[in-house]
Parts: sequence; structure tokens; C-alpha cells
Amino acid sequence: MPGDTDQQSIRDINRRTPIENLDDEKAAAELAALADILSAANAAYHRDDAPTISDSEFDALKRRNAAIEERFPHLKRADSATELVGAPVGSGFGKVKHAVRMLSLGNAFSDEDVLDFVESVRKYLGFNQDDRCDFTAEPKIDGLSLSLRYEQGQLIYAATRGDGETGENVTANARTIAEIPAKIDNAPDILEVRGEVYMGHTDFAELNARQDAAGEKVFANPRNAAAGSLRQRNVDVTKSRPLRYFAYAWGEISEPFAASQFDAIKKLEEFGFTTNPLTKRCETPEQMISHYHEIEENRANLGYDIDGVVYKVNDLDLQRRLGFRSTTPRWAIAHKFPAELAWTRLNAIDIQVGRTGALSPVARLEPITVGGVVVSNATLHNEDYIAGRGGDGGDIRDGRDIRVGDWVQVYRAGDVIPKIKDVDLKRRLEAAEPFIFPDKCPECGSPALREEGDAVRRCTGGLICPAQAVERLKHFVGRAAFDIEGLGAKQVEYFYYDDVLPIRTPVDIFTLARRDADNVSKLENRDGFGKTSANKLFAAIEERRNISLNRMIFALGIRHVGEAAAQTLAIHYGSWAAFAKAMDVAKIGQGEAWEDLLAVDGIGAVMATSVINAMQNPEERLSIDALVAELDIVDVSAPDTSGSPVAGKTVVFTGALEKMTRAEAKSRAEALGAKVSGSVSGKTDLLVAGPGAGSKVKKASELGIETIDEDAWLDLIGDA
Repeated sequence: MPGDTDQQSIRDINRRTPIENLDDEKAAAELAALADILSAANAAYHRDDAPTISDSEFDALKRRNAAIEERFPHLKRADSATELVGAPVGSGFGKVKHAVRMLSLGNAFSDEDVLDFVESVRKYLGFNQDDRCDFTAEPKIDGLSLSLRYEQGQLIYAATRGDGETGENVTANARTIAEIPAKIDNAPDILEVRGEVYMGHTDFAELNARQDAAGEKVFANPRNAAAGSLRQRNVDVTKSRPLRYFAYAWGEISEPFAASQFDAIKKLEEFGFTTNPLTKRCETPEQMISHYHEIEENRANLGYDIDGVVYKVNDLDLQRRLGFRSTTPRWAIAHKFPAELAWTRLNAIDIQVGRTGALSPVARLEPITVGGVVVSNATLHNEDYIAGRGGDGGDIRDGRDIRVGDWVQVYRAGDVIPKIKDVDLKRRLEAAEPFIFPDKCPECGSPALREEGDAVRRCTGGLICPAQAVERLKHFVGRAAFDIEGLGAKQVEYFYYDDVLPIRTPVDIFTLARRDADNVSKLENRDGFGKTSANKLFAAIEERRNISLNRMIFALGIRHVGEAAAQTLAIHYGSWAAFAKAMDVAKIGQGEAWEDLLAVDGIGAVMATSVINAMQNPEERLSIDALVAELDIVDVSAPDTSGSPVAGKTVVFTGALEKMTRAEAKSRAEALGAKVSGSVSGKTDLLVAGPGAGSKVKKASELGIETIDEDAWLDLIGDA
């Protein structure tokens, strides 16, 4: 189940305040919540192979995030969901840095979205009605992304996507897959082939039958089975699993091997890879959409799982011109299938408490199979959702509330916990009563309050609430934070409730070995521990006394501060001493330290307030300072962009550009480390003015800002 992502914050998109009715404060608060939710869900799916929310839920929340950012561009955060690609790699395998990043795809959810995508491509390229631009369309395999690097035709390594930049080295396991050749002929000297590891339906059913007969774990679905099988530490286990591989793309290449996407796929076939036979070249959007619906109709007969169709610009020269956004290519998009539905009985509603005190209602369902997966739990978001109310006070589900005993409609679009969509009033029991949401924390009995404008009710117990304390500790030792081997979720709960060697605050972790040495009841004498395992835990803790500043900030679990925001803050302040000093003197809403914090790209007023409050809370700060005394926090330096003539500069483009579109110019500038602004101010370093430039040139002149034309701009960045 969603834990620290505050499942009750995973809200129904339809019940939220319409975006046009949001103000800056509400928009910033929602973007902060979405950043936390989507970052955690992304890591659970890509890194842990243990998804916490459905694909459709994730996509809907991400669409909501993008729509808010479009209306409030000045509020976009450094840890925005639009910047997400995969997740950091786990600790079980060696790491491989991808020579070319493995990016994710943007999503389309309707035929209209596809038409918009095609139009955006043509507009970016400056095409008129007569200019041809065709596309390829292919099934989107629901598996695990894998990159294969070949040098002089030999397989050198295989790596998972990871966070897009660094993946897990699973070379030995990948070599056991029959459809991955160990050697290829007549290929470029360097060729990174990219594709999807998956498991067919028949093979999946047979594997689960063998697992069940042997008394071992059965898998929920083919994707989980494929991901788990590829990431086995024992290569023999991987070898025994029926894994397959579809190739559909490439990363680094020493020389081009085709002029078009379609021809490149054919070339991969010649190299010995299996490619999808349903890949088709389409000349019009209508042909693309028609092929999508044809694949959708035959989806159940393919023999493997897909969750949509991917469209790509066919001409590779045009792909290069279109380039990339921060996390997605402009020349490709995934047209996702709609969610699947089923009806079942709601047996109970449980309340869970997250690390921020949020009370999360969880539906316990009569187990039912939805899309081949047995599901028994669903998120109920918050008390308004249960009551049939939207965030704007209007009705959802025509005002139908949800009660224990109801027959409810659930849906899923992936392999994870579903969402309740509707309720059947005709089958409601006469004795069914409206659900009364608790106003006290079920864990500690403290008042559970709901602040104005917040859809979430939160426990006010703070650190006296065991649920919050445990969840905060779990966050602290998580993979993106201190990542202490041997101190996972179960061990955190064990030590939290232990009376002899308790761990109830982060600093207790780093005093554990000293306390153990002074204690008659040694850890090595406990059930579940021995001398070796106890010493390994102490050594793992000792190793984490040296921690980077960004991990330290993220580990504190400050509300609204995700991994990306923690990294941004770390780069801005550089050291713990500078960060702590700035937070000590900062005053919310005023002063130099406040303005400096807000000037950090991606840090808005809501997050800034949260950071200051956390660092200035006396009880919290006492605990933090005690922790810092046990650590060696490593400074973080800004990335070296000394090779770029515009790195760190703020650039404004105005007037008509004749040699590139405005979008291309912006993309190129940002790739070189510049910040592109839409208006001229005292912070502007350079104005690039084309024909038709107006008031911005005058204002730049008044402010003494350098102004150049398009040719001078191209000369400036030409060798960068």
C-alpha cells in the first residue's frame, strides 16, 4: 500500500478544485503534494518492482501536475513530476552509467491528444500543410526496460533503466535470455540496443503453476515476474525463467545504421534481435489512430501484456531536430489504453497514518481478479471522497457515498492497487451506515485536524505518535536517504518498540553500537541476530556516517521536499553549515534569507515555509543537531559547466527567429546550462533579438543588458 506518499493525498482528479479556480498558494501546495506522491510512486515502480498506485492513477496525477504548471509556470518545482525518469538503482547490483540517457515517454490518453501531438511536432519543425512527416506505431510492451551495449559485435554489458542516467548491471542474467544475442555481425563498432524484457501469458501461467507446486511465491502478473526474474542474484534462477526480449530502439552508436525509425527496426532484425511484427509506418494521424484501435481490439490475443501504442517520428534527422525535453523526447509519445473495471464488495475501511500524520482511508475488498490480477485493497483518498464530495464542494459519483458492505466498481490499468470508481446503490444493504471519518488519530489518540484548504486530516501528535515516528524512520533509512543495509522497514519497527536498545529518533541509529557495547543484553544474543549479523549492521551504520548534503536534507522528511528539491537546495547552499545558518535567520515572507531561498529555481513559498518551519522548530532542531553531531556531511558542488559560454546566464529571446523555431532555441540554451526567461529584468544577462523585436529591446537598453541578433547567438554557442 502507499505509505509515506500519504495515500489519502492520492486524490481523485475529478474532485479537485478546477485549475482555473486555483490561486498561487493553493497551486503551490498541490504541486508540492504531487511531487512527493509521484516521486515515491515512480521509485516503487521502476526501482523496487513493487508499485503502490495504478498506472492510470499515476498518469492522471501527472496530467494534473502538468496542467497546473502550464497555468502557473512560475511555480514549477525542481522536483516536479514532469522531470521524473525511472528511479535510483537498488543496492543489489553494480551500477552502469548510460552513455545516452534512457528517457521516459510523454502520454496521450485520447485521439485528440494524438492529433495535438502531431500538430506540436509539425509546429516545432515549422512545417506547412504540404510538408510530409510520417510516424511509426508499435505496441507498448509492459515489461522491464533493458539496454544492451555491443562493442565490435560482442555483448559488453546489459543494464536496466534505473533513474535514466544510471542503471543496474544485469549482464550475467541477460545473457541467459535466448532472444539476446551474445554476438552480432555487421553492426556499428559501438551499438546500444534498447528494448523490453517481458514474459508471455502461457509462460507466466506455467511458471506460477511450478512456483505453487513447489510451495514458493507466485507472481501477480507477467511484468512483476519478468522484473523479478531478471533481477535475481542467482543467475541459475534467471536462466530457469521464460524471459523474452523485444528490441525497439538504440542509445549510443558509433555510426548511423539507418535513415528512418522503421528501417532501423528492420536493421535490428538483421542483427538478430526480435522486433514487434505489429510495428507499422503511418503517413497520417488517422492511420496512427486506426492502428491503435486495431491493436487494442486484438490486445487479448497477443499472448503478452501491452498497455498502449507508441508513436515515433519516422525520419531520424527530424528526430534529431526535435530533440528532447528534460525527461521525454519531443518526437515520440505513448497512447495509453483505458483502465479496466470490475465489481466487488467492500468489506472494511481501515485508517493508516503516514509520516506527516496524514490519515489514509484504505478499502479492504472481497478479492477479485481485474485484468488477470487478484486485488483486495484500494485507496479511498480522503474523507471527502468517501462522502461523495469533490475538493470544490461539488458532488462526485452524483453524490453517492461509500459504505462498508457496498458493491463498488474498481479499476486498474497496471499491476497495482486499484481505485474505487463507483458504488451500486441498488445492492446497498439496508443496515449500511455512512462512514464516520475519525477526528482522533487511531494510533495515539491525538486530535486529527483538517486545515482549511487541505483535503487531508492529520494527526497532531507529532513525534509522540508511534505511527508517524516509525514512518519517518522508515523514510530516513530509505534508499534515497541514508540507505542503511540491514535496517529496513521491518527492522525499524522491531527497534522502535524494543525497550532495551530502542531506535526512536534518527540519532539513536548512530548510537546503537555504543549503547550495545554498554548493555548486558547484547544484540548478538537476540532472536534473529547473531554476532555476525549484529556486526554487519553496526558496520553498515558506521559507513553511513559519511553522507552527502542532498541525501541528508531529503532524509529529514521535511514536508514537500522530495529528492530533486533536496538536491537543488544542496547545490544552492553547498554545505550543511551554510544551509543551517540560512534557515536559522530566515523569516517567512520577508528578509534577505527568505528572498534568497525563493530565488532557488523550483523552490516556492509553500516549500520554503515548510523548510524554515522544520529547521526552526525547537524540538525538531534539537533532534537534528544531535544527529548532525554524529555525522560527516559531505558538501555538494554545482555541476561543472565551464565549457558553456552561457552556463548560469539568464537569456531572453524576442522577435522572429529565422534559422530555428523559438522552441528549438529555448531547448538549446537550456541544454547549455542557461535559464530562459520570457521577460527582461535586472537579472537578465543576454537578450537575443530577431526581426520584429519591440519593447524588450528598449527595456534591455535601459538596463544595460547586452543584446545580440540570431546569427551572433549561433556564433556564440556554435562550439559549445
